[in-house]
Amino acid sequence: GPDRPPLPCLTRWPMTVPHDAELMTVGPDEAVITFRTDGADAVTTRVGDAEVTTTGPYHHAHVVGLEPGTEYELDVDGAVRSEWLPASFTTLERPPGRLLATIATANDVHFGEVECGRIGDLGEEELGPILRAEPGERPYPEVMNGAVIDEMRALDPDAVVVKGDLTDAGGEAEFEAFLDAYGALGARMQWVRGNHDVKTDLHFADGYAPYPVHVDGVTLAVVDTVVPGSDRGQLSGEQVAWLDDLAGSVTTPVLVFGHHHVWNLAADHRSGTYFGINPDDSEALAAVVQRRENIVGYFAGHTHRNRVRRFAAARDVPFVEVACTKDYPGAWGEYRVYEGGYTQMVRRAAAPAAMAWSEKTRRMFAGLYRDYALGPLGDRCFMQRF
Repeated sequence: GPDRPPLPCLTRWPMTVPHDAELMTVGPDEAVITFRTDGADAVTTRVGDAEVTTTGPYHHAHVVGLEPGTEYELDVDGAVRSEWLPASFTTLERPPGRLLATIATANDVHFGEVECGRIGDLGEEELGPILRAEPGERPYPEVMNGAVIDEMRALDPDAVVVKGDLTDAGGEAEFEAFLDAYGALGARMQWVRGNHDVKTDLHFADGYAPYPVHVDGVTLAVVDTVVPGSDRGQLSGEQVAWLDDLAGSVTTPVLVFGHHHVWNLAADHRSGTYFGINPDDSEALAAVVQRRENIVGYFAGHTHRNRVRRFAAARDVPFVEVACTKDYPGAWGEYRVYEGGYTQMVRRAAAPAAMAWSEKTRRMFAGLYRDYALGPLGDRCFMQRF
């Protein structure tokens, strides 16, 4: 045949591969997809017809202008689909009526902590890896909480509740560091102690909670679930009665905040060593929720995971756990309360230094931590009607 010219030499550039792409947050009008690349690569994320291009190594693709209750196709250039990065998703429905209040929460912020990844005092039996900030780096609780505080200030919520484990061991300097940091949010910032906060002084913040926080059209009820000297939880009879009286005295929706999560009210057994609120006290809380129809949710931390449970014995309202702020995924919660319901959106600290630390810590506990901590999208982001 006739002579053919040689084929041109094509230079093949390596394809950018996003790692651990996750559909992190979905709201009525927005979605957030996070991932990392090996370098400062530009990656385009598509949600329906909308496109956002981000530059690595840490990517926080925030897509806005979406329609509520609408299904959208999702694509991240070069990313592998997984249960964490579906081919499509549906935005949250917007609750009926006007917006009454916006609330932000954090928990398990652990000022003073210097290492993470330990289950307990297991020595060489720890699953690992055990992680610390590198020499010369800022302590990671300061990095993670500083990023979250900046995001909360940008949100400008009506109230902020930090739901316990403010410190690593309850030291005075640790608590002062917490107050110095979250004090930037002003008088709207409220807090309650967790089990870590009474390690040094078993009487730290005795009697500080319960207390109400009143914002326009909404009542927040903050309760103390600590058993001093233990990681287990309780809700005293006095606090149960206080919550019952509070809910009966207001006509607004009531959102309840504490550190410990509740017992599985549907369980066919009981435990005297449960690391959340003990079965008897959990049932007493559920009875108040069943009786007071304006109590619309209970929101905890402690477990370092995102989870929602609903129980017939408590009108199927959400009993929520939100993952920790101080390591993967660097979580904090945003609540928008409307006349006819509210939305929960768990967000991830987006600052590059915060994402760098949370990317390191996702591999804790022999690589099992992400699957435990992140939880299904529906446990992070949901809409609840009144």
